[in-house]
Amino acid sequence: MPVISMTGFGRGDAVRGGVRVEVEVSSVNRKQLDVRFTMPRALSVLEARAQMLVQGAISRGQVAVNVRVSESRQARDGALSVNRAAAAAGVRALRGAAAALGLPDRLGAEVLLQIPGVLVFQDRAQDAERVWPALEHALGRALAALRSMRRKEGVALERDVRGRLRGLDVLRRRLAQRAPLINRAYERKLRERIDKAGLGAAGPDDPQVLKEILLFVDRADVSEELVRLQSHFDHAAELMSAGKPAGRSLDFLCQEMFREINTIGSKCGDSAVSRLVVAFKSQLEAIREQIQNVE
Repeated sequence: MPVISMTGFGRGDAVRGGVRVEVEVSSVNRKQLDVRFTMPRALSVLEARAQMLVQGAISRGQVAVNVRVSESRQARDGALSVNRAAAAAGVRALRGAAAALGLPDRLGAEVLLQIPGVLVFQDRAQDAERVWPALEHALGRALAALRSMRRKEGVALERDVRGRLRGLDVLRRRLAQRAPLINRAYERKLRERIDKAGLGAAGPDDPQVLKEILLFVDRADVSEELVRLQSHFDHAAELMSAGKPAGRSLDFLCQEMFREINTIGSKCGDSAVSRLVVAFKSQLEAIREQIQNVE
């Protein structure tokens, strides 16, 4: 499974028991998982269950879930009913009052609309338990669509990051080739300065010269840093091929690479190395920006 992006969008809908639910899910990058729901207040008791579904599908990112609920046309047609007992009682009371007052009996069907409790509307869309089956199905479809989009974007992210890591490895090899030359150049400059200072010709076995050279080589040796960089490259490749969320681990590896390249730059007072270090940092920063979008 490829690297997964944290950016995506998905939509799903379902009809169950006369209730229609439409769900839209969108996500952007964030260090932790942050889920926010927008749904009718009457259905807020379902948020915890919906949250569990989201957590099962997504491990990282800011996720917005928008839920719309309505009744199907057939359900709406069957939701309106007449309380005949209330209607009959109301009509009897009105006719009795009209007779007692000597008024003509002109009651029609429209009078029923004015009698409280005669027309009954059952709003199934406000019944949380009735809504849940449709919400569960619609949310599942929306999350599946979101995951599909995140995977597609992740393929492009992985391709870009792998390409940039290969570029960094080229710079690492160039640094490895340059490092031994720095030591030899330092020895040559040290001998030239000794001669220029009139301190006599320093032979290759001069103890003081050898001591200075060894001290410099020890301070400027970057072989361990270069080995660790290679190890970080290998680890990054393993993480991207593991099929698991790798964003946090990759971000940590980038931090470690920055630390190693900074050490190399500080150890080697060489203009060629400095240029390679600057190029390395620039590419590494671009990689880190891309990894901020990886789940």
